[in-house]
Amino acid sequence: MNALTQFKKTPILPLLIALTLVVAAVPGLATPPVKFGAWSAPINVGPPLNTQYNDTYPILTADGLTVYFTSDRPGGLGGDDLWVSRRESTDAPWGEPENLTILNSPFNDSLSVLSTSGNIMYFHSDRPGGCGAGDLWMSRAKPGGDAWMAPVNMGCVVNTSFTEIAPAFYANDDLGLLTIYFGSNRPGGIGDFDIYQTTTTDEDLESAVWGPGVLVPELSSPARDTRTFVRRDGREVFITSNRTGGVGGLDIWVATREDSSDPWSTPVNPGPPLNSAADDGSPALSRDGRTLYFFSTRPGGFGGRDIWFTVREERLSD
Repeated sequence: MNALTQFKKTPILPLLIALTLVVAAVPGLATPPVKFGAWSAPINVGPPLNTQYNDTYPILTADGLTVYFTSDRPGGLGGDDLWVSRRESTDAPWGEPENLTILNSPFNDSLSVLSTSGNIMYFHSDRPGGCGAGDLWMSRAKPGGDAWMAPVNMGCVVNTSFTEIAPAFYANDDLGLLTIYFGSNRPGGIGDFDIYQTTTTDEDLESAVWGPGVLVPELSSPARDTRTFVRRDGREVFITSNRTGGVGGLDIWVATREDSSDPWSTPVNPGPPLNSAADDGSPALSRDGRTLYFFSTRPGGFGGRDIWFTVREERLSD
């Protein structure tokens, strides 16, 4: 039997299935890195999210229909409070914001982030009952997802006697690990505030055991590095920093990696129009990786800090 005859008699479907399984099992082959174009000129989201006060630290739900943010506008319980706004569709205007009274206190409550499921919220608070000057707290959504339970402190393994701030959630499904990146000014860092990470394998509020914070040196600098946001495939991270080489005071920096288990690259500054001569920070990326919400004090706003957004297109090839 010659080679051609043998090939014709070989079942093709099982071979294709086997090849597909092999490719899917090799990291980096099944899901090649997504490529994106440049950021568009940022647009102010306008009222009612923005006011003459400070409106900042936006975070959107996976469907893009709910935004949580921080504001010191009147009607709150403390200095900074957590607020929520909803809309009917991604093209619809945002509704009047509501104060999340169950989560807020007479102190500063800010910088919220959602777990991948959207059922757990992590945020920063300097209320009493914590471990230090400001801690990471968490709350679970009630059934239905429209209300939250009373928050609990993440504990003194993650939190220290110093300040822990600006949590960012990332789920690595390949490794079965949940990671929270956060900023802290604890001893042992590189600069003012540095980026740390803590991990667990369980998202449940009661049973999750978060490990101690570990410095992420490649994302930290001798300057102030705080709020981050990791793209859901784990290959791109946005960092708020006032490190040397920026455009303004606080800027948004970007680091990447080929695989979610690799170290991060050296952060780079995307420059204008994303960054400006003013302060730009607290990035929050949409689920599809195309829309970035952030705060800015650039001209054209309504108050101190305003919420803005910018869009980029996905590239099919280089």
